[in-house]
Amino acid sequence: MGNRKIRYFIFGAVVMFLFNSIKTQAQNLENGKKIYETRCLVCHQADGGGVPNMNAPLDGSTNVVSSDIGRLVKIIKNGFNERVELDGLYYSNSMTPNPDFTPAQISDVLSFIRTSWSNKASKVTIAQVQVALKGNQKTKTK
Repeated sequence: MGNRKIRYFIFGAVVMFLFNSIKTQAQNLENGKKIYETRCLVCHQADGGGVPNMNAPLDGSTNVVSSDIGRLVKIIKNGFNERVELDGLYYSNSMTPNPDFTPAQISDVLSFIRTSWSNKASKVTIAQVQVALKGNQKTKTK
């Protein structure tokens, strides 16, 4: 009889863990959406399409869905002030730095961007962001 109670307890604990994990992931995407709407939308637009010749699109961009998370983290944190070619088109508007963003905020907004619109890339973990911020290049997705 004791084994049965232990199994039920373990089963219940696993179910609760999975439920909380799914809820946390959904909350992170919701946080990412809020950050995007308040800090990114003006330049990159509601549909992630950007502004031709000025602000790069995020929807369908190979740079956004690539495995180089470190580059994206550094651009969000430090900004970007160079004319850049992305997917055969050039963009010249500066990307504003966000030095106040925490690793969790960067993770949330990148996860939102990489899974929104037509993008089907992996989410970004806080650990990946922390590694990128330390300058370590081992931030590729699996």
